[in-house]
Amino acid sequence: MPSGQILLADDDAAIRTVLNQALSRAGYDVRSTGHAATLWRWAAQGDGDLIITDVVMPDENAFDLLPRIKKVRPELPIIVMSAQNTFMTAIRASERGAYEYLPKPFDLKELVAIVGRALSRPRGNVAQNGIPDNEDIPLVGRSPAMQEIYRALARLMPTDLTVMITGESGTGKELVARALHDYGKRRKGPFVPVNMAAIPRDLIESELFGHEKGAFTGALQRSSGRFEQAEGGTLFLDEIGDMPMEAQTRLLRVLQQGEYTTVGGRVPIKTNVRIIAATNKDLRISIQSGIFREDLFFRLNVVPLRLPPLRERSEDLPDLVRHFVALVEKEGLPRKQIDTEAMERLKRYRWPGNVRELENLVRRLAALYPQETITGPIIEAELDTAPRADSAPGSTGPVDGETLSMAVERHLTDYFKRFPNTLPPPGLYHRILREIEGPLLGAALAATRGNQIRAAELLGVNRNTLRKKVRDLDLQVVRTSR
Repeated sequence: MPSGQILLADDDAAIRTVLNQALSRAGYDVRSTGHAATLWRWAAQGDGDLIITDVVMPDENAFDLLPRIKKVRPELPIIVMSAQNTFMTAIRASERGAYEYLPKPFDLKELVAIVGRALSRPRGNVAQNGIPDNEDIPLVGRSPAMQEIYRALARLMPTDLTVMITGESGTGKELVARALHDYGKRRKGPFVPVNMAAIPRDLIESELFGHEKGAFTGALQRSSGRFEQAEGGTLFLDEIGDMPMEAQTRLLRVLQQGEYTTVGGRVPIKTNVRIIAATNKDLRISIQSGIFREDLFFRLNVVPLRLPPLRERSEDLPDLVRHFVALVEKEGLPRKQIDTEAMERLKRYRWPGNVRELENLVRRLAALYPQETITGPIIEAELDTAPRADSAPGSTGPVDGETLSMAVERHLTDYFKRFPNTLPPPGLYHRILREIEGPLLGAALAATRGNQIRAAELLGVNRNTLRKKVRDLDLQVVRTSR
């Protein structure tokens, strides 16, 4: 049976009662209060083995109180809970020494589990990061999916771990990478982004590692590479799935040995950079196709972080729209209001371009429409005329009336064209099935808001079968309410 005294602070008496009952049933001795002053008095006199506190208290903000508590009781674990649910709330909780941050509402079983881990962990001082105290960061949203991202980022800030960010185009992968840098331990160093898809294949190694004078035709002088430019800071490798195999081999060697040589150089150069990679591709399929190194994947995928597409966090649309409206107003465009009907139409849209598409729409509305209030018909007209992601010039995207079978046949025709003089790598049957199965399960889970029982019924499979496939395909399931 667990034991320990918990100091609980929340100005909502009903919440205190519920938490008190749950923790008492778990075997803990709980003392609760609705005031920060009482919590401070208990902690200062040595009471309690753990603190659970809300951020907003009637007499003092918990973020102002935490540093004082950590100064007199540095090993006392503190769990912060808040209904504010912003990225900066999670970061400030971490910066001020909190053991864990829980956005309200949260699962009581999760709270009890966190309390158990906190009380059983080895005690040690928690270093404070001195993170800038501001809200000027473009990570917006309070949905459960984004709360998981915020909590993961807060845990990663004091580390130098390599992070792999995955997500569809337009979900904000570079913004997350910048947040990890700007609020992490390397924020005083440079942040150097490199888009692998934008660099010609024969120049990638020179771009990353630099080159010596005369290393190749046109190399008239020595040039520093992105690794050298990012020394002491963060190197963000965007679209890592487009890196050619030769460069992958050299990058792997850098990650293994912590040093590199310039193109045409002979002297190894030590490197001290944090690597953050990002991709909108399924690198496991790329590995099976023989176009991405498995050993490099495991080196980069130390901490995987999946950004949800906008259609999985439609409840964040009002906050995102307000954010972009304020942003374009600062840039000199007129301020707009989005009425209820228009907002509901935005929530029903699938957003193939994700947050980037939404930002572009808000800019277009501010620039082209004279009326102050944007109505449903305006949004309907804009979304109906918006270019589809699969109908770009030169694409072989789907056409009206195309069936799934026809789309698969078209995809396979394009795929075989990549191997004009040979055959694709073995295992094509299972690769294709996996490629179809992942999006199918993901769409069913998104449609049922993460409810696996309903998703299994929708798909016509056993619930245990669905759970196994979710685990095997490494799908992230986020349970949300309508």
